Amino acid sequence: MSAPYLDVVESLRQTFPQPVSDRLHDSYVVFSVMRVLDQVDQLKSIRPMLGQPESLDFESARSMRIEQDPRSVEQVNAELVDHLSGMFIWGHPHSQVNVLTTPTITSIIGGLLPSIYNPNICSEETSRRVALAEIEAIAMTSDLLGYDPDQSGGVFTFGGTGTLLYGAKIGLEKSAPGTAQHGIRQPGYLLCSGQSHYACMTVANWMGLGQDHVIQIPTSQDNAIKTDELANCVHQLLGDGESIAAVVGTMGTTDAFGVDDLAAMRDICDTATEKFNLQAPIHLHADAVIGWAWSVFRDYDFTENRLEFRPRTVRALAAVNHRMQHLHLADSIGVDYHKTGFTPYVSSAILTRSATDLQRIVRDDSTMPYLFQSGTHHPGKFTLETSRSAAGPMAAYANLRLFGKDGLRSLLGHLVSMAEVLREELDGHASATVLNRDNYGPVTLFRVYPDGVDTFVVPDRERTDPEFQADMQRYNEYNRRVFELIHDDALQGEGCVLSLTDNYRRTEYGQPMVALKSYVMSPFTTDEHVRCILDSIWKARQTLDAEFRVV
Repeated sequence: MSAPYLDVVESLRQTFPQPVSDRLHDSYVVFSVMRVLDQVDQLKSIRPMLGQPESLDFESARSMRIEQDPRSVEQVNAELVDHLSGMFIWGHPHSQVNVLTTPTITSIIGGLLPSIYNPNICSEETSRRVALAEIEAIAMTSDLLGYDPDQSGGVFTFGGTGTLLYGAKIGLEKSAPGTAQHGIRQPGYLLCSGQSHYACMTVANWMGLGQDHVIQIPTSQDNAIKTDELANCVHQLLGDGESIAAVVGTMGTTDAFGVDDLAAMRDICDTATEKFNLQAPIHLHADAVIGWAWSVFRDYDFTENRLEFRPRTVRALAAVNHRMQHLHLADSIGVDYHKTGFTPYVSSAILTRSATDLQRIVRDDSTMPYLFQSGTHHPGKFTLETSRSAAGPMAAYANLRLFGKDGLRSLLGHLVSMAEVLREELDGHASATVLNRDNYGPVTLFRVYPDGVDTFVVPDRERTDPEFQADMQRYNEYNRRVFELIHDDALQGEGCVLSLTDNYRRTEYGQPMVALKSYVMSPFTTDEHVRCILDSIWKARQTLDAEFRVV
């Protein structure tokens, strides 16, 4: 009689993919996946949600404990499917919450295959040919952004914040060599726009620079950094003997899709480097986790317009390209494929114009005696992570190969076209105003007002007139209530799913302005679905009419 544990092990062996081909068991693995997908499909309806809406019981979740005995694959799979119930479907055309996208079939498979065979792209030792997918994805992206793939470098990491962390770390090692060994002796500053992602604060916090060493430069009405004020700040800091770890250009803000003038920022950094005789150039990082994909238009002939985008779309795409074409001027660039590259989470990469910049963060071989015993490709010598999944690189590789330039151009062009349709409809309504009309991505920020409000006058007064503050705050609350009503309907599986930002930007007298937000990210969106968004807005306004009626 065998020991009881051996019986358990024998049973559990059936829960793993077999290491040697076994047609019967291989079929069981495929069947298990197909059954799960079929169960998920049964949760679908015409609504932008899987299954039924339900309240989340976090207290009950905290009471969960591991059981004594193993459970079957079928039992656990059913529980996994159940956890998707109530989840919004980001690919549904009525779902316009944020820069949340639906992954392609190829990118899902790109993530699935590494999940089965579990390569660790820390080194070629533990990933073999899969390691090439990371190099190939980086090379394709480098060329797309305007870098020289033979000179540039890059690595996949844990998200957009991770890409910014790498950029700031490289910049810190340039401005204060030896920091990795000796620690921070003089905290450097991170300079970014007032519309930049809060990841700048996160990075300064976790790197030990301190959030007080993040300087946010004001932005103009197009939500781009004011380059004259950036130049003044750079010269003031260096003149006072301070150090600058990095200047961050935001190439597609999360709310408004504002795009900084990277060419002007490059000139500011280089001029200051020369004037103050710095040991190394000021590091310029492009936070392009959203905007990177627009680089497919870098060599697109907008005059010819062979893909026949609508006139408003051509104007919008060309306007973004006007600044996005300068990405190659940055020393490092952050890319999120899981945003505008249509891959699953997490698929992000940091790219450097010069591969040698990555050598600034390399660890000594003696600290890693149990790794890198064979081969020549060992990114784990400089990456923050030792354990790195190949799912991100494989998914990115899959979509870059799937789409080609014209595929990605067409997808982005379609999303922008749908956003332009929404803007045109909002512009034609007396009770609405578009706030980011000088930005041209798939996101639309807007405010709606009660009947009787003069939207030709009020939006400007809200922004500029301190005496109008009470009314501005009242309309802030009105837009919050509109969002709440739309969101409540969405949780019941009705209408559409929109987003809200509590501070799309501050007024000239320092108060935050609330905005409703539509982020068109589904390739399935059509003009008809845009009308559904409008119907949800007008329904909410009608509900609030009595409460907020203007006398």
